[in-house]
Amino acid sequence: MQSELVVYHIPVCPFSQRLEILLELKGKRDAVRFSVVDITRPRDAALLELSRGSTALPIMQTAQGVLKESLVILRYLDELFQDAPVARSAPYERAIESMLIAMEGDFTGAGYRFVMNQDRDRRAGCREAMIAQYRRLNDFLEWHNPAGAYLFDGFGLAEAVFTPLFMRFWFLDYYEDFDVAELGLERVRRWRDACLIHPAVQQVCKEEIVKLYYDYAMGAGNGALLPGRQVSSFAFEPRWQDRPWPSREKYGLPATDLELGLSAS
Repeated sequence: MQSELVVYHIPVCPFSQRLEILLELKGKRDAVRFSVVDITRPRDAALLELSRGSTALPIMQTAQGVLKESLVILRYLDELFQDAPVARSAPYERAIESMLIAMEGDFTGAGYRFVMNQDRDRRAGCREAMIAQYRRLNDFLEWHNPAGAYLFDGFGLAEAVFTPLFMRFWFLDYYEDFDVAELGLERVRRWRDACLIHPAVQQVCKEEIVKLYYDYAMGAGNGALLPGRQVSSFAFEPRWQDRPWPSREKYGLPATDLELGLSAS
């Protein structure tokens, strides 16, 4: 029987991966059907009707209606499948958890602005803005659990929120030579490293992210095509596994479809 719960999502989308991680933690991955949307093509009319005209994903279709925003869906799923809750149950701890999650938006914005920047003169400023975000997280974790690996005693809701971003920011490691380990922020580095090796988060890998997000590093997001290109780096075919690793130089001439392994000629 087809599940009543369907998530429409973009491949390797960090906001969708949050949901996958939560379901893995609960042992409920098969309780939700994930339907992949090809962002290199115009949105299907039926999907736009579900989303009320928005192209933002993920969205989730339930028996009662459609839900939007990954954090909303994340909490809905945690409350729907009440066995093995991922969010903290004690009111104070849940408030601390929510405080950390509230820092995610600025963290995400700094990372994406950094990778999409095409101006060499702005590179240092983008780097400093990213470091400032890691400092904020480091300070928060030192305040609430200085000796631990996670925010509390194990992988929880805050970790499910941030881990997909730690993984996406591998594109900063690759295209901007940005190494968190070199920042001297031991507490947030320990948190990130613990999150990245958790068995519930292994839906994607660094190679996949670096290859698919090449166009982001060139300033073109969400399936948009760069001048002279015919195929988006987010295309399903050729498979990312069959493509070469792209050049790490993001401030020179963009690679061609051929150089990226996206076309045969």
